[in-house]
Amino acid sequence: MDLHLISNDPTDAEREAVHAALDHTGANHTGANHTGANHTARDGTAGGVALRAERGGQAIRSQRHLLLGALHALVDRVGWISPEGLGYVSKRLGVAPAEVYGVASFYAMLPLTPRTGPVAHLCVDLSCRLVGNDALRKRLERNGNTTVVEAPCLGVCERAPAALVTTPGPIPHHQLYAAPAVPLAQQGQPGLVLLRRVGVADPADIDSYRAHGGYAALRRALSIGPVEVLRELNEAGLVGRGGAAFPTGRKWEAVARQPNRPHYVVCNADESEPGTFKDRILMEEDPFAVIEAMTIAAFATGCERGWIYLRGEYPQARHRLETAIVAARAKGLLGLDISSQLGFAETAGRFGFDIEVFRGAGAYICGEETAIFNSIEGYRGEPRAKPPFPVDVGLFGQPTLVNNVETLVNVLPIVQAGPAAYRGQGTEASPGPKLFCLSGSVRRPGLYEVGFGATLGQLIELAGGPPDGRSVQAVLLGGAAGSFVGPDQLDLPLTFEATRATGVTIGSGVVIVLDDRADLIDFLRRIAAFFRDESCGQCVPCRVGTVRQEEALVRLSSKVSNPATDLALLGEVGQAMRDASICGLGQTAWNAIESAIERFALFQESQERSP
Repeated sequence: MDLHLISNDPTDAEREAVHAALDHTGANHTGANHTGANHTARDGTAGGVALRAERGGQAIRSQRHLLLGALHALVDRVGWISPEGLGYVSKRLGVAPAEVYGVASFYAMLPLTPRTGPVAHLCVDLSCRLVGNDALRKRLERNGNTTVVEAPCLGVCERAPAALVTTPGPIPHHQLYAAPAVPLAQQGQPGLVLLRRVGVADPADIDSYRAHGGYAALRRALSIGPVEVLRELNEAGLVGRGGAAFPTGRKWEAVARQPNRPHYVVCNADESEPGTFKDRILMEEDPFAVIEAMTIAAFATGCERGWIYLRGEYPQARHRLETAIVAARAKGLLGLDISSQLGFAETAGRFGFDIEVFRGAGAYICGEETAIFNSIEGYRGEPRAKPPFPVDVGLFGQPTLVNNVETLVNVLPIVQAGPAAYRGQGTEASPGPKLFCLSGSVRRPGLYEVGFGATLGQLIELAGGPPDGRSVQAVLLGGAAGSFVGPDQLDLPLTFEATRATGVTIGSGVVIVLDDRADLIDFLRRIAAFFRDESCGQCVPCRVGTVRQEEALVRLSSKVSNPATDLALLGEVGQAMRDASICGLGQTAWNAIESAIERFALFQESQERSP
């Protein structure tokens, strides 16, 4: 692509798409959604909430943060980003063509080569790899009008194999091809906390949500005040559910005490870890819970505005969230004066808060909290060096609270019923409920809620265990960045303390079961290829290390090298990535491969035969 001589005019369709993204209803739109409600208007308001004239507000009123939405609009309308379309976006936003190209080329869902007609994004990742996707590939290829491209995990692992077909046009169309959807295995089961409304309340109806306990937690938060909310959060012992397990209350307190204003809250809904789909189900089936939890977070930490950074492969979740946001605004539960709507203006003061959905574009690295900031601001989604930490300098340079979907939804039972009731589940060191995503060789793949302390074997039995006549060969905990355990460890209690002592991790709650038919070495090669593809390339240890890791595994599996040499190389490269990578992607890229080699003595036979 010529970045210097973009002189041709865009097509009418490209021009219209960019206009719709940037000028919808006379506003500078801040996201890739087109509801007409989530925007930054020329008067400096956002969804009805006035933005202050401080540094953060000035950044928001600039144009660059509209870049990803404009690029999405081109792909939605014409299927790809042409040089002329790229040049037009560059002129409209005042961003250099080279920088626009740098952003567009970063994301997997923004093609820069011509694509016409439907495009099938066929998942080739872990869960789909286990069940096999050849039949689905052939089915899609039989439609000669459809281009089939291989894609990383689509987040519908309970319905593997899967493909997402996108068709561009004035009204873009998304269709999921996957195994038939089944009801939540625990639907309506007494005692559920996080999943109690899933399959019970209507996700499109705010009145149905309120009839099933919705907004009771926000009412109580407004009645007890921010300080008490923070105290209860700390007493409950909630830690982050995205994998890092950082104490949630401490993070909220750090944002709340920051003197710089405004404060922002970001919901990290970019769950791209292969095997993970819990956040998707929560957003699709209980979207108002996400909105209510973000509103409580904003009240407790003094945030004026929120973003849900949603992975681009979740069109259904996007629709549900946007519908819920519009409904919440209509009821006065988002906007300028939420406390008055709920009758707490005198005690809680005037509290205003609003949310918009920001659509990602296919980058695993954007699950890292600072990479999210760069993506929203219109830059490549590369992680930032820390410190400063997001609670000090985050989105648009302002103090920012970042939590993932499951973490936020855990706030509701804590605030509604109090920390003592919340700690009634789980263990002293790992209190509360936990969501686990089961896929692979189990009879009933799906999302399961248990209290911390249930064993791995009990969880697998909830999913029906392996198919008849099959036995468990290995279990991957935590996804591609997690660890393997063997069938002799099925009595492992699923708590932070027990898994830490065993040298494994719960991570984001992924549980992928491999039975005795699975090719474990092929599975490891896919993990290595995933990290190679998803490395942002910013730091040398990860950029080079992920490539060398995959190369060594390919040599070992094809028996064309000295196993002792390549195993030693794998260990050295893995340790270098763990010690020197700038973010968690490189730091964890060796974890699963290392654990499999150690626990299952992989390549040992060929190593003993080597000279």
